[in-house]
Amino acid sequence: MTLALYIHWPFCLAKCPYCDFNSHVRAATDAAQWQSALLADMAHEAALTPGATLTSIFFGGGTPSLMPPALVEALIAAAARHWRFAPDIEITLEANPSSVEAANFAALKLAGINRASLGLQALDDQTLHFLGRLHDAAEGLAALDVAQRHFARVSFDLIYARPEQTAEQWHSELAQALALGTSHLSLYQLTIESGTRFATLVREGKIVPLDNDAAGDLFQQTREHTAAAGVPAYEISNHARPGEESRHNLTYWRYLDYVGIGPGAHGRRGQMATMRHRKPENYLQAVAAHGHGIAEQRALGQREQATEAMLMGLRLAEGVDPAALAARFGLDETDLIIPAKRAFYSDLGLLRETGSRLIVTGRGMPLLDGLLGELVPAALVSA
Repeated sequence: MTLALYIHWPFCLAKCPYCDFNSHVRAATDAAQWQSALLADMAHEAALTPGATLTSIFFGGGTPSLMPPALVEALIAAAARHWRFAPDIEITLEANPSSVEAANFAALKLAGINRASLGLQALDDQTLHFLGRLHDAAEGLAALDVAQRHFARVSFDLIYARPEQTAEQWHSELAQALALGTSHLSLYQLTIESGTRFATLVREGKIVPLDNDAAGDLFQQTREHTAAAGVPAYEISNHARPGEESRHNLTYWRYLDYVGIGPGAHGRRGQMATMRHRKPENYLQAVAAHGHGIAEQRALGQREQATEAMLMGLRLAEGVDPAALAARFGLDETDLIIPAKRAFYSDLGLLRETGSRLIVTGRGMPLLDGLLGELVPAALVSA
């Protein structure tokens, strides 16, 4: 049995106006208290997955680069005691590109981190200010340079399709990003999420999102430019040199098992879905009372799992094998995908078949959400 481990650190120095992740601003945190809670939560999951081999660990947030390196080291060491490590285990930590956090990169490498993912988000000061980031462009690039000197594998995020952004502006920024030489890029279109500061500003008419046609053009431009640079899209928003894909995220998209610990963390082990308490204080209380932070745990039905596997897998450039998925979940292939729609969208060039795999084409990817709603039977979508 193989498994991935997600560890959520929910704390940030400030809440970004576009962010709807489970993140919290606190004046101080008790590292010893959090170490005790996370170790107990991990031990609970380990007892339920004996003999598993970990293929990846991912420290996400929030801002995991705010964690003391000694805490990161203790968590990695505990994971090694609970599970076998794959020989090429990937251990990623998300980091803010500030000079203060970059100063910890050497210690984080010694703690066991071998891959860093930096939230640059933009490469100019005006946009960084708009996005509510605390670093400036020069500080971000300096932190990236430090990361590349300490970690063999480095990725960074950028947000595009911003209000009033032009194709020329994005071409220039993307060219600069590609010239930085990382093996992986996560390039996300700005989306206005409910409950965020940006959602309020849109409602007040103070921000006008980029229209869908312009955003679609930037998406196509992104795929063409990254492919030409040798870091093609392997998932709708993620780009990598061959072999440098995020192994941890592929666990999600290939619908494999993972466990999640920390406030708000989700997991899927066996046929069970788990969700931890979101609020840090509630999470700590739950661990103290029960030895774990689980707020909800439920069994997943075969149809629900098949639906999720289809929806996740079709995000990938490799696509999915519907026949193999049907066999995996004890269903018929027609339970997974409507044959007439499959043929129709293949004729339109939005889908293609390579061997047994069904793949959304480059033309189809900008329409992915609508396409999935058409392809997957309504009975599955509502399961």
